[in-house]
Amino acid sequence: MRFVQLDTPKPISKIGLGTWQFGSREWGYGPDYERRAGDVVRRAVELGVTLFDTAELYGFGRSERILGAALGADRDKVVLASKLFPVLPVAPVVQQRAVASAARLGATLIDLYQVHQPNPVVPDTTTMAGMRALQDVGLVAEVGVSNYSLRRWRFAEAALGRRVLSNQVRYSMIDRGPERDLLPYAEQAGRIVIAYSPLAQGFLSGRYDARHAPSGAVRRANPYFLPENLERGAALIATLREVADAHDATPSQIALAYLLRHPNVVAIPGASGVEQMERNAAAAAIDLTDDEYAALAAAARAFRPVTGLAAVPGLIRARAGK
Repeated sequence: MRFVQLDTPKPISKIGLGTWQFGSREWGYGPDYERRAGDVVRRAVELGVTLFDTAELYGFGRSERILGAALGADRDKVVLASKLFPVLPVAPVVQQRAVASAARLGATLIDLYQVHQPNPVVPDTTTMAGMRALQDVGLVAEVGVSNYSLRRWRFAEAALGRRVLSNQVRYSMIDRGPERDLLPYAEQAGRIVIAYSPLAQGFLSGRYDARHAPSGAVRRANPYFLPENLERGAALIATLREVADAHDATPSQIALAYLLRHPNVVAIPGASGVEQMERNAAAAAIDLTDDEYAALAAAARAFRPVTGLAAVPGLIRARAGK
């Protein structure tokens, strides 16, 4: 496993584990899934994964409970990251919610406590006052944000009066917005961009095409999986396969390696089983050549998906099963 080269209380692995699926009925949550989730977490620890990301919103607290129970005595060895859903995120509420998350995790310390998304009404000054108090009493080690623009990330840091270590954003080969400003800032300032949905919910895995669309409700609601977009993405997937063959790897591993090439990026893909966790972790060891990276970047830029209002008719048809 490789780690981010920053001064943090615990080393942060370049591949983490996202636990959005844990406890979420959309992903088939049940007793069997909970057992498999525990197996995935324990195997991740064995493979050197140190960053485990959850949120109070995931499964309405079930994800935190499942993750905490699965880590057991390893809780103190890893970087436990959770997120505050910003409904009335004033200082006292922020503190109460952190205490509740720590209790569900079975932890005395949340290593990275993040604001799940910016609140359009409540300013970060009051939210960060709560975060600062949590750091002062030792319940939170590092503060992070999620889905923040660069401008608001920097404002949040000014409000905290300390570093806001990370910004967790949607980032993949087909969601490359963070490359414009967040990644340069992270490298310049010694911060981290945490990439969620780094495989675009499996679009970059190569498992789907225009004739083999996904069946699950979550992916059917994603415009990237419209038949037209799967067809448009064929050239990108072909490039991923070509590079993957050169490394005896999978397209998913190459898509992760593309992100991890940046020194201040950490990816947190989910994993539905132990084998997937093993493949994800192995991606951290892949070194892309300059030519391979350039070819992947060019193929990613050439992909022009149908999104926004233009995608609505297709999504309606997909929901209707047509």
